[in-house]
Amino acid sequence: MGLLTLVEDRPTPKAVYNWRVYLCAAAASFASCVIGYDSAFIGTTMALPSFGHDFSFAERSPQELAQLKQTIVSVYQAGALAGSVAAYALGHLAGRRASLLVYAGVFLVGAGIMLAAAPERAGTALIVAGRVLAGFAVGGCSNVAPIYISELAPPAVRGRLVGLYEMGWQVGGLAGFWINYGVDATVRPGRGQWLIPFAVQLVPGGLLLVGAALMPESPRWLFAKGRRRQATETLCWLRGLDRHHVYIVQEIAHMDAGLHRHGSLGFWKPFASLKRRKTQWRFLLSGLLFFFQNGSGINAINYYSPTVFRNMGIRGTSTSFLTTGIFGLVKACLTIVWLVIIDHVGRRRLLLIGAVGSSLCMWCIGALIKAANPADASLSPPAMAAVVFLYLWTAVYTPTWNGTPWVISSEMFDQDTRSLGQANAAANNWFWNFIVARFTEQMFLAWGYAVFFLFASLMAVSFVFVFFCIPETKSIPLECTDRLFETRPTWRANDMLMEQLRREDPGEDPAVTEAVAAVKLVQLGTLPEEEKGVTQQKES
Repeated sequence: MGLLTLVEDRPTPKAVYNWRVYLCAAAASFASCVIGYDSAFIGTTMALPSFGHDFSFAERSPQELAQLKQTIVSVYQAGALAGSVAAYALGHLAGRRASLLVYAGVFLVGAGIMLAAAPERAGTALIVAGRVLAGFAVGGCSNVAPIYISELAPPAVRGRLVGLYEMGWQVGGLAGFWINYGVDATVRPGRGQWLIPFAVQLVPGGLLLVGAALMPESPRWLFAKGRRRQATETLCWLRGLDRHHVYIVQEIAHMDAGLHRHGSLGFWKPFASLKRRKTQWRFLLSGLLFFFQNGSGINAINYYSPTVFRNMGIRGTSTSFLTTGIFGLVKACLTIVWLVIIDHVGRRRLLLIGAVGSSLCMWCIGALIKAANPADASLSPPAMAAVVFLYLWTAVYTPTWNGTPWVISSEMFDQDTRSLGQANAAANNWFWNFIVARFTEQMFLAWGYAVFFLFASLMAVSFVFVFFCIPETKSIPLECTDRLFETRPTWRANDMLMEQLRREDPGEDPAVTEAVAAVKLVQLGTLPEEEKGVTQQKES
């Protein structure tokens, strides 16, 4: 099997892998461009001498300055946490597409408020207020966008399409890391210099607004709401197939069978399902994935890269921005590798490889910084080696842990709990982001090199967690996630279930048999009158 070979759950027409599904996934991924840019630019913007001068950084003690920076960064995560929770209600009631439209509008308002900031006008208060709104918007997007992409994606390329969301994050991050290197080198110091990075936020936000206005609604959400005619038309358009094609008939049948098993998609029904131990277990697994992802140190570096490189002995604004930009470039390049391998290597194996490699690199970084004594003015050989190991860590972490938890979380919940499950995943992500953003500066002030030992230890523990608790989700139809998580042992669950799916005739599942027959009758116009009435009532 070649590297680019797609692993399919059933024979799939080539027409299914068409430009429409990729274009819709790319449009939704503008949401992650927004998140990536906002996560990356703020740390280096605060490191601009012009920003520090305008907001009197030199007049503050190290502890006061650390508190101010942490507040500016962390209110974004606090807003995102609230937005990710609120997104469940909006996504359920209004749909995935409408939710992205609303959040894009909120983000643009927040970005506009930040542009009004000035030292003589409320100090940093407008920046803080704007970042709360922007954070609320990106928190909602981080919930809705992965669900939307996973629901429209064919199983064989689902990881790759959700991976476009991660690619958008890295493209936005790359722009965010390099923007301040550019303005520091080319723009005269002053308010206009540090306003440019804030203004650039409007570009991905505007693209998300346009993309959300043009994309179709998720067919799975439409089916769950009883809007069958619109759902079928949307699905046929996305797949590039006629509604009578066997692939379309079977896909609709699987969706109907899933809805039959789990009932209608009521607003409170997912909360009722939280009483089930299996649902609680999956919510816990999803939350722990993001705990370990943030425990790797990635967001400490994203938000406070100048501080991290200063702890390695890097001095000078331009040099600090350059090393940070290279960090972003490595991440973006390795994300392309991740997109290629995610649906072949698999989610679980990538996490295991990344846990080992990332832990080893962090142990080395901490030891080298201890040996280097960063307080020295010169960049010593151990400090240079620490920088090299940080880039090596980035090369290991990015194609393994950076986007994989988002893919798994978008795949591990059934139709009944998918929206609430993704809200839980996004909320966990932003909660741990907030913890990192709120305390990183103080941790480096108090612990120094030992912070890297903490990251190394957490990644070592994550290996054990993934090996025993996380099954491989690649190529598994979303309607079969319950079966996957019920299969034991965990480390063989994917192979065992895929073999069962290949052996099974779709008609062997009574729910699927009934659904296939009903779909065919509807399409042939021979559905009994009483059932037609039910279908028409659902559509209305």
